[in-house]
Amino acid sequence: MSSFSPIRPVRWHALLPLVLLAGCTSWEFVPDPTRDARTVFEVPDRRTNTYSNDEVVQAFKADVETDYRVWDGDRIQIDVLGRAELSGQHTIGPDGKITLPVAGVLFVRNLTREEAAKAVTQALSRYYQDIFTTVRVDTYSSNRVIVLGRVEHPGTLQFEYPPLLLEILAKAGGLPLLRPEQVLTRCSIIRGNKILWIDIKRLLTGDMSLNVQLMRNDTVYIPDSTDTSVYVLGAVQKPGVYRLTPQMSFMDALSQSGGPTPDANLASLHLVRPSKQAHLVIDMEDLLHPDLNLNMSIEEGDIIYVARSWEAKVGYIVTKINPFASLLTLKSFGTF
Repeated sequence: MSSFSPIRPVRWHALLPLVLLAGCTSWEFVPDPTRDARTVFEVPDRRTNTYSNDEVVQAFKADVETDYRVWDGDRIQIDVLGRAELSGQHTIGPDGKITLPVAGVLFVRNLTREEAAKAVTQALSRYYQDIFTTVRVDTYSSNRVIVLGRVEHPGTLQFEYPPLLLEILAKAGGLPLLRPEQVLTRCSIIRGNKILWIDIKRLLTGDMSLNVQLMRNDTVYIPDSTDTSVYVLGAVQKPGVYRLTPQMSFMDALSQSGGPTPDANLASLHLVRPSKQAHLVIDMEDLLHPDLNLNMSIEEGDIIYVARSWEAKVGYIVTKINPFASLLTLKSFGTF
């Protein structure tokens, strides 16, 4: 006599509540894709400035002078040929003035070395004949840039020559500049009543036209990057908020989340850009083809949602309903 029990017929009426529950549940709702969404997520031309336009960048570059101008706090050396008693070091005061022997107070703020030497010669010529003067800068105390925001060492940075933006950012703490919970994506340069927004992602990926030369008293501000995040949700190993990195792609963001779970619907990967009201549905199989145009660009605020398969939804419902219903369903399938 066989020890195997006969296969019991499936009691489909026992599954009816589950089928109705699967059809009516608000477990998962994914909207339809938007028209022409793929063009929204194309990798942008990195030569195109999405922050300040080219005219503003060129205007900032044109402001920089090649000749240094002395300022308050600078220490200068004045040498008068053949007149040791008139030569010596001077520190420019907060009023922009120095005090010369015999000639008295002289205003030199914002003069080049040649202009300052000429002013000293004119001041001393009232008392001496055949005066020849040279001026050099020993300490560039006024040559400084202020760095604010999410950097390791905010504050005032001094330099002896007009620095480039990358030099200032490096001195503010070295790359990577920001604290571990932050990421460098953009910064602004404030000069008087003008402001220039720089796309640091473009700069760090080779667009050196954005490596602007800075001037005295410029302020470099790196904003808080809490808004530079992407969201990976749904059927992934580690759903959550992830930092946006330079030139992050769809696959980069998906990989950071650990990739899809076994119950993911790989034909239903959703990329949503709320700022453009764009929604693109992606098939993983298409992404695995050697076509780089399919690996879409990610911007801050984008949402990646991986839908679950229909079988996974039913399995989820079976495991989440009350234990008595679970036992009933299992018994209906002939488990007991």
